[in-house]
Amino acid sequence: MFANNKLRTATPRVAGSLVRYAIAADTSASPLDSVKEPEPLEGAYFWLTVFFVVYCARPEDWIPGLHSVPLAKISGVFAIIGLLLSVGRSKRGLRDFPREALYLLLLIGIFFLSAAFSPVWKGGAFFRTLDFSKVFVAWVLTFLVVTSLARLRRVLFIQAASVAVISIVSMVKGATHPRLDGVLGGIYSNPNDLGFAIVLSLPFCLAFLLRTGSILRKSAWTISLLLMISALFLTASRGAFITFLVAGAASLWHFGIKGRRLYLIGAALLIAIVVGIAVGGPLKDRLLAVSGEGLDTDSQSSAYGSYEQRRILISRSLDGIEHYPVLGIGLHNFSTYSGVWRDVHVTYLQIAVEGGIPCLILYLLFLGRGFSNLRALTRVTDGDPEVKLFAGALHSSLVGFLVGALFAPEAYQYFPYFAVAYTAVLLAIEREAESSPGNRLQRQAGEAARDRKPSFTYAW
Repeated sequence: MFANNKLRTATPRVAGSLVRYAIAADTSASPLDSVKEPEPLEGAYFWLTVFFVVYCARPEDWIPGLHSVPLAKISGVFAIIGLLLSVGRSKRGLRDFPREALYLLLLIGIFFLSAAFSPVWKGGAFFRTLDFSKVFVAWVLTFLVVTSLARLRRVLFIQAASVAVISIVSMVKGATHPRLDGVLGGIYSNPNDLGFAIVLSLPFCLAFLLRTGSILRKSAWTISLLLMISALFLTASRGAFITFLVAGAASLWHFGIKGRRLYLIGAALLIAIVVGIAVGGPLKDRLLAVSGEGLDTDSQSSAYGSYEQRRILISRSLDGIEHYPVLGIGLHNFSTYSGVWRDVHVTYLQIAVEGGIPCLILYLLFLGRGFSNLRALTRVTDGDPEVKLFAGALHSSLVGFLVGALFAPEAYQYFPYFAVAYTAVLLAIEREAESSPGNRLQRQAGEAARDRKPSFTYAW
């Protein structure tokens, strides 16, 4: 017990050290960054990164003294201020906004209408929609101020490193919590949500691992991947595990087969087997319980009961869509409507029953734009290896989510919305570089300088 308490006390220091090390290592300026002129909107970009840190890392849950500080509200307010100040000052204007921004705005607008006419709880749906609408502020601000590959790299790093730290903290603090349930708050309080956050961030960690030439940084990212996969197995989330299989297969296709790193396939299989044997017992029980036979443990009985309940909730959600097809019943109102205080474990049904069929159409159009951006990217990019890495990671994350969303209620988790924003930003950066000969020459000079650097560097 004493040793465990010491470990918990040391967790913030260890996690903080990991973040500081990785920031110095993987967000260090590349030679390309050093030859570029200072970018505008530094203040707005700073508060955007603060917002990402607060949302992705939830420091108030595991750093002593921050629990009483309203970090989310503070970062949200300054992000809104940053958005207002960035209008008219960014190199991108309203005419440059992609269609997915309009889809997201219309989606949120319909949710507000749904709240006004909700047959379940108007006030609750309104304030929950208001809270969810922060994703639009973050989305627009991301598109306006992330105007270079260096800035995008830093934002991707914040998400990847934050979820890695969250995985470590969850395992340390949740040693006595089945499935890591309730160890942290917010988006990580539910094991299914925690598992999804881990899976959707794994491709970014792998991209950073492959990007760096430093043995120390490769070791840090390898350890982070191992711990994140271990935390994923400990959540015993069946939906997150399916997402892991799909996103993992997509990542191996991009990085292993297309990237000609076939060793990644063998390494991935080895890691999956070792981690599965070491900590995959609860997940195995929950997967086997779906058949309803041989329920020998309380865990298996509980998992089968959960499976049967989800079938009932799917039927109940279809009933809600039939009765309220246009505006739905209001955001986060299905748990009340269902009568059992549970969400339907299908993201597409969740958004259809709570926002109506128009919301579902807009949601699918929005996600589809992420893939459209990546396809368009292949036509404008000049083969920059870093762009290829990040594009492959984004595609893997989005593919994993599209399949995993069939098995979990993740309609309002920000990570998929962020991923679509990253694709729009990456495409805009490449198009701007393509249209500006000066930017293209700067990139080529940066790549040449980076190629001349030694492969093993210390970057603390």
